[in-house]
Amino acid sequence: MARCTLATIAREANVSVPTVSKVLNGHSDVAAHTRAAIERLLTEHGYQRPRSPRRSNRRGEFIDLVINDLDSNWGLAILTGVEQVAEEAGLTLAVSAVHNRASLTRRWMQSLLSRASQGAILVLSDLDEDQRAELARRTLPFVVVDGVSAPPPEVPSVGTTNFAGGYAATEHLISLGHTRIAAIGGPESLLCTRARVAGYRSALEAAGLGAHRDLVRYAPFHHDGGLEAARRMFALPDPPTAIFAGSDQQATGVYSAARERGLRIPEQCSVVGFDDLSFTPWMAPALTTVRQPLREMGVSAARMLLRVINGERLDSHRIELATTLVVRESSGPRAA
Repeated sequence: MARCTLATIAREANVSVPTVSKVLNGHSDVAAHTRAAIERLLTEHGYQRPRSPRRSNRRGEFIDLVINDLDSNWGLAILTGVEQVAEEAGLTLAVSAVHNRASLTRRWMQSLLSRASQGAILVLSDLDEDQRAELARRTLPFVVVDGVSAPPPEVPSVGTTNFAGGYAATEHLISLGHTRIAAIGGPESLLCTRARVAGYRSALEAAGLGAHRDLVRYAPFHHDGGLEAARRMFALPDPPTAIFAGSDQQATGVYSAARERGLRIPEQCSVVGFDDLSFTPWMAPALTTVRQPLREMGVSAARMLLRVINGERLDSHRIELATTLVVRESSGPRAA
């Protein structure tokens, strides 16, 4: 039988993962009928609540995962990795989704006063200096997963080789004969966006191709962001013959924009995404993409956090996991 996860329970109860986490951690702010439904599913699935930690600790028996968005396969993949390590360590995982809202992040910070978390994994767009100082003042160990900017060297963090991924995606399209290649980045303020676009530009320069300003757009990492950016590119007098999207969700928007224009993928426009989310092999055509090891990022961040909690010396405060180009059917030779 497959191991039951918080995500499984949340999906079947039609609630968010943080709501399931609240029930597991005894929070009172969950409606009675919702709590009953979640408890029933936990029992039916034989969910194994984490054991007590193997070693005593002056803090509680759980760790926090604070994440911007759990409404996507991206966030759920990281959650799965963190949850695996927490369960192995006999710790309960408390999940908070803050949806890029500073007020929700502050609320989570304030809640630390009334709780005794052992530490936190932060998957946020940004962690400002005041927030870092507050965590330090409370002596709460924490690990950052790919934030808006590079964290200070003393802050443990986990990321991926975003520059190399952008370079590999663009180099692949160049090898297929494309010379007018567009890039759709995520929000320009994000470190991962800047690295991926920098990799794209470097690949073009290495091939003796210029990066045209009208072929670089920035948009949110979701379907509508990719859709609007691709619409503008396809409307250019000389549209691109290939598009490197900064996320797989943006790539779905590129597909939609291509259909609107009557363009066939990859015969008239090749598309490469980024992440390799679970749905990409089933897109039509199957999406060529840069695989980002999301579950492994969660695993690495959680293991790093446990080492900090246990007072162990880290070999490095920064871990970068490798990205890999996965070639499928959405990229092909430039039309003659």
